[in-house]
Amino acid sequence: MHTRRTPRRTRTAAALFTAAALSLAGCSSGTSTSTTASSPVAGAAAALAPLPGSTPTSLAEYYEQEPAWRDCGVPGFQCATVKAPLDYAEPSSGDVRLAVSRKKATGPGKRLGSLLVNPGGPGGSAVDYLQMYAGIGYPEEVRARYDMVAVDPRGVARSEPVECLNGHAMDAYTRTDTTPDDEKETEALVSAYRTFAEGCGAKAPKLLRHVSTVETARDMDIVRAVLGDEKLTYVGASYGTLLGATYAGLFPERTGRLVLDGAMDPSLDARRINLEQTEGFDTAFTAFAKDCVRRSDCPLGGKGTSPEKVGENLKKFFEKLDARPLPAGDADGRELTESLATMGVIAAMYDEASWQRLREALTSAMKEKDGAGLIVLSDSYYERDAGGAYSNLMSANAAVNCLDLPPAFENPEQVEKALPDFEKASSVFGEGLAWASLNCAYWPVRPTGEAQRIKAKGAAPIVVVGTTRDPATPYRWAKGLAGQLSSARLLTYDGDGHTAYGRGSACVDAAINTYLLKGTPPADGKRCS
Repeated sequence: MHTRRTPRRTRTAAALFTAAALSLAGCSSGTSTSTTASSPVAGAAAALAPLPGSTPTSLAEYYEQEPAWRDCGVPGFQCATVKAPLDYAEPSSGDVRLAVSRKKATGPGKRLGSLLVNPGGPGGSAVDYLQMYAGIGYPEEVRARYDMVAVDPRGVARSEPVECLNGHAMDAYTRTDTTPDDEKETEALVSAYRTFAEGCGAKAPKLLRHVSTVETARDMDIVRAVLGDEKLTYVGASYGTLLGATYAGLFPERTGRLVLDGAMDPSLDARRINLEQTEGFDTAFTAFAKDCVRRSDCPLGGKGTSPEKVGENLKKFFEKLDARPLPAGDADGRELTESLATMGVIAAMYDEASWQRLREALTSAMKEKDGAGLIVLSDSYYERDAGGAYSNLMSANAAVNCLDLPPAFENPEQVEKALPDFEKASSVFGEGLAWASLNCAYWPVRPTGEAQRIKAKGAAPIVVVGTTRDPATPYRWAKGLAGQLSSARLLTYDGDGHTAYGRGSACVDAAINTYLLKGTPPADGKRCS
C-alpha cells in the first residue's frame, strides 16, 4: 500500500477496515500451531500455544537457505527470494516464494543485526515501505546499527500476490452502495461481495488456503534464520502488530526487541473488531470536526458548531450523493458516489496532516459540485493509479482477514439486527461499516483461525504503542494486547492519527530508539504527547 501513496501516507501504515468492504483481521490460529476452539475458558478466547523450541527436520531445508542477494534497482537496497512451505502441515506439498529486501547497516557503531519492518494491512507491501520510507526515513542512528529488512508476506505484492478483481471490475466494486435502502440494493451489495470472492477463488484457489497470519509469522522465523539472527528484532505497525504478537506467541524464546505500534487486540472476534473500529473512526472524526469548525474554510459548519452537527451535515451530504453522484472529471468516467466519498473521508482520518486536504475536497464537492478531490483521497487508499490499475492490497486484505477469523455476519438479516449498535457507535459511518462487515460471509475458503489471547511467556520485553485517538486501531486495543503479553510495556501517545513512531512526538521516538539501540524498554504506562 505504498507505491501509489504520497510519502506521508506511506509513512503512516494502514489498517484496512470495513469501509473498504474488508474487515480488519484478528488473530489466526492455523491448523497445527494452537489450541482448538473447544479449549477456551468460558467467555474467553483461547491462548495461542508456542511451537516446539527445536526446528522440525522437515523444515530444515528452508531454515538453511542462503539467499542470493542482488541489486534491486533502488540505490542502496538489495533483494532476494526466500522459500517457505505452502503448507506447514505438509511441507513437501509445495513452496511459496517470498520477496525480501534489505539495506545494510551504514555505521558507525557495532552492527546490532537485522531490523524487520512491516507497515500493516494486511496486504501492505513491506518491501515498498522499506524502500520508500523505513530504509531512508528511520532515525539515522537506527539505520546505522541495523540492516533494515522487509519481506512481503505471502500473497502480497511481490510474494505470489493474490488477485481478485482489477481495472473496471474493481472500479465497479468500490462504487457499490454499502448503505442499501431496499431489498434490490441489498441484493446488489451481496452480489458484489460474491463476485469479489469468486474472483479470488478462481485465480488463487490453492494459495488462498494458506495466507493466514500464523503462516506468515512462521515465514518470518525462516527469514530470521536465513538472515543469521538468533532473535527477531521487529517494528510492526497496525496489522503488523498482530503479525509481531503472533510471532512472539509462537516463538517466545526467539523474540528479541519488538515494537508493536498501533496495536491490535487478537482476542477479539470479527464483529467486535468491526464495531470497535467504527467507534475509533467516530472518535477521529470528532477530533477532525472540532478542528474544522475553528477554521474559516470548513464546509461542514462555522465556529461553535458541535461535532454532532458537523456529523449530521456530512451525513446529509452523503445522502445527497446516494441519490445523485457528482461529476469528478475522471478519465474513466467515474462519478463521486456515496461509497467513494465515505472512503475519501475515512482515508483522511489516518493522519491529521490530511485534514486540510479533506476540507478542500469537501468544499469542492459540497459547494462547487466537483467530486475530484474526494475521489483522489479514495484512490490513494485503494491504491488505484492514474491509469486505473489497482495494487493487490484489497485482494490480499480480504484473503488474510477472511481466513483468520469467522465472518462478522453470515447474512443480511444479521447485519440489519446489528445496525442499531453500529449506528450508536457512529452516526456518520456506522451503517456503511456494518454492511461492509458482511463480505467474508461469501468467501470461497473456510476460515482456519479464531480469536486468541497471546501471552508469549518467556519473551523479552515487548513495547506496545497506542494512540489515544487512533481511528483504525482504537487505543483500547493497545491496552488489550499489553494486558495479554506477559512482557509488554505499554507506551501511550496522547494524540491523533494512526500509529505514533516517526509521526512528530520526540517523546515516543526517543523511547523507541532507546529500546531498539540499547534494549532498554520504556517504563510500563509511559505517556507521551
